[in-house]
Amino acid sequence: MAVRSTPHHTTSRVVAQTLEIYDRDARLFLTRWGTPRYKRPVLLDEWLTRVPTSGVLLDLGCGGGQDTRYLSAAGYRIIGLDRTRSLLQFGKACAPSVPFILADMRSLPVRTGSLDGIWAAASLVHLPKAVATEVLVKLRHCLRPGGVLAATVTYGTRSRILERGWIPGRYFARWSKAELARAVRRAGWDIVALRVVSNRERKGRWINLIARRGGA
Repeated sequence: MAVRSTPHHTTSRVVAQTLEIYDRDARLFLTRWGTPRYKRPVLLDEWLTRVPTSGVLLDLGCGGGQDTRYLSAAGYRIIGLDRTRSLLQFGKACAPSVPFILADMRSLPVRTGSLDGIWAAASLVHLPKAVATEVLVKLRHCLRPGGVLAATVTYGTRSRILERGWIPGRYFARWSKAELARAVRRAGWDIVALRVVSNRERKGRWINLIARRGGA
């Protein structure tokens, strides 16, 4: 399914700034998302009921690898992917046997049809919506037929760079439920579950998505 490209100069600026912020504030990020006090996300459990235990899974935008490490310890064949080197180094130090890949989700180094599941917790949120839709198309191609994606995105109407709060300077796209549903279907996915949740793993309102790759 064709998706119209967005002019590079209008999208790369906010993404580049967000990546720079993560590079700069990686230690601060890890004070919250690198601690041993791991709380397994409810959506993760729901997603795992839909992926094969012997399948190959990708943690997209894995950060310091908390979810990646849990999945590996639980016996899943999991790969962590992130664009921030210091966060990946932390994840690798905690779990030396787990493969962590330094890469940009806009240009995935993943073979077509090589994955059974993709976990994308609070990672697609840093892409402008048109770019996120393009990435959703690429993610679908990475999965085998029947493969399942789980993702969380911020709920709301005003996409912007945060100017205050925890780790300011990062870009967040905010989606309505209907808007996300249109983008996911436009990218060729079958929606399994789509719901708005409040103050679960992260503060505020989020949309939890589970979608399946259909067809051959």
